[in-house]
Amino acid sequence: MARYEHAMQPLRRTALAALVAFVALIPRAARAGDDTIRTPGDHPHYAVEVEPHLDLGWDDLFPGDSFGIGARVSIPLVDNGFVKTINNSVAITFGADLLHYGGCYVPGVNCSANFLMLPVAMQWNFYVAHDWSVFGEPGLFVYHGFYEDCPAKVVCVSTPSQTGVEPALFLGGRYYFSEHTTLTMRVGFPTVSIGVSFL
Repeated sequence: MARYEHAMQPLRRTALAALVAFVALIPRAARAGDDTIRTPGDHPHYAVEVEPHLDLGWDDLFPGDSFGIGARVSIPLVDNGFVKTINNSVAITFGADLLHYGGCYVPGVNCSANFLMLPVAMQWNFYVAHDWSVFGEPGLFVYHGFYEDCPAKVVCVSTPSQTGVEPALFLGGRYYFSEHTTLTMRVGFPTVSIGVSFL
C-alpha cells in the first residue's frame, strides 16, 4: 500500500497544479475587456461534442484512489440557455469511464479492482470570454466494479462485484484552441478529468 500511495503522489500533485492554473486563468481572461458573457448566442454552435479524457478518481467505491480513461458525449438541448440575458446554453452529457484501483488498505496485501462508471448529467454552459467557457454538471452515475486481485482469506469489500447508482456533480471549464477544439477540465465527484473536446 505504501508503494502504491507513493506512486500516486506525483499524479495527484500534477492534477491539482493543472486545476489551479486552469481556474486562475479564467478570471484573467474574463477581465480582459471581453463582453462575451453579455452577448447571448455568441458562442460556437454544434450538434455534438465528443471528449476523450484522462481520469483521476477519489470516490469511496473501493479503498484507495484510482486513475483511468474515459469519454463524454454532449448534445445541446437549449442554445440560448435558462437565462436569456447572458451567453449560456444547456446540454445533456453522458459517457463512460474505466478506473483502476491499484491498492487497498490491507497491510501487506495486494488488492486491486476496476470500475466502469456511466455518468449522465445536465451541462449548463456559461461563455465568460471569447476563448473560455465554464460549466456545471449535476447528475448521477451508474457503476459496476469487478476485482482484478483479491487474495483468498482477505475480504476486500463485502461482495466480489458491486453495481449501483450514486449522485454526481462536476464543475469545469474549456479553453478554446479554435471554434471546434477545446482543452476541457472538470473537477467533482466521482472524478477529476482533463481532455480534449471536439465540437
